[in-house]
Amino acid sequence: MSQPTRALSIRQPHAEAIMRGIKQIEYRSSATKIRERIYIYAGLGRYDANDEAEWMDDYGITDVACDDLPRGVIVGTVELHDSDGGEWYLRRPQRATTLRKPENRANPVWFKPFG
Repeated sequence: MSQPTRALSIRQPHAEAIMRGIKQIEYRSSATKIRERIYIYAGLGRYDANDEAEWMDDYGITDVACDDLPRGVIVGTVELHDSDGGEWYLRRPQRATTLRKPENRANPVWFKPFG
């Protein structure tokens, strides 16, 4: 299987929930025609601490603190297999064995992290 070429930037704790297979729908403003395995980049941006705590609770992530989740790195890959309006359907997450910083500058949504 070939390596993904695109990365989707997602803030924590949502990126962690995707890697755990808990979050299977990513909500965006419009549909996408992309249907392939993509990298998940855990963005550097943060949400309000109360929002992060609420999402961690909603996802049932209790074995790690949100402050300790990786940021600014590729955390794994996932298959983007369908889209219905702003709902992007994700499946088969694979956590990265080594966290890698992108070679290219991250963008708010799609970017090519390597090469």
